[in-house]
Amino acid sequence: MKKYLFKLDMKVRDYECDLQGVVNNANYQHYMEHTRHEFLESLGENFGAMHDNGVDAFVSRVEIHYRTSLHSGDHFSSYLNLRKNGPKLVFEQEIYREPDHVLAAKGTVDTVVVENGKLTRGEYFDHLIEKE
Repeated sequence: MKKYLFKLDMKVRDYECDLQGVVNNANYQHYMEHTRHEFLESLGENFGAMHDNGVDAFVSRVEIHYRTSLHSGDHFSSYLNLRKNGPKLVFEQEIYREPDHVLAAKGTVDTVVVENGKLTRGEYFDHLIEKE
């Protein structure tokens, strides 16, 4: 199995499904976002506190490939890796249905940091990466 920096276990809720009885595609992006937030929390960071200190992280690009649909009540694990690419922090994320560990979705999310209203070269990300 591939090694990941962070894993978050979740369960599909009924209201996340569409008429076909599968998780609506937009919810996979929500799962990935929630995983990134929980990852930052695990490092002692918090988006609210960052904002209060003049630091905002913004998503600049999202790419998601859908493989297997999740259904109401399914348990799944959301995995995260990251790498720095110039001023961007690139999150590589995968969602697996459990317990059979079938890939449901795979995504790449690029983020940038703005400090006090100015786009940075990503120095703040260095601070986050050092904590891992």
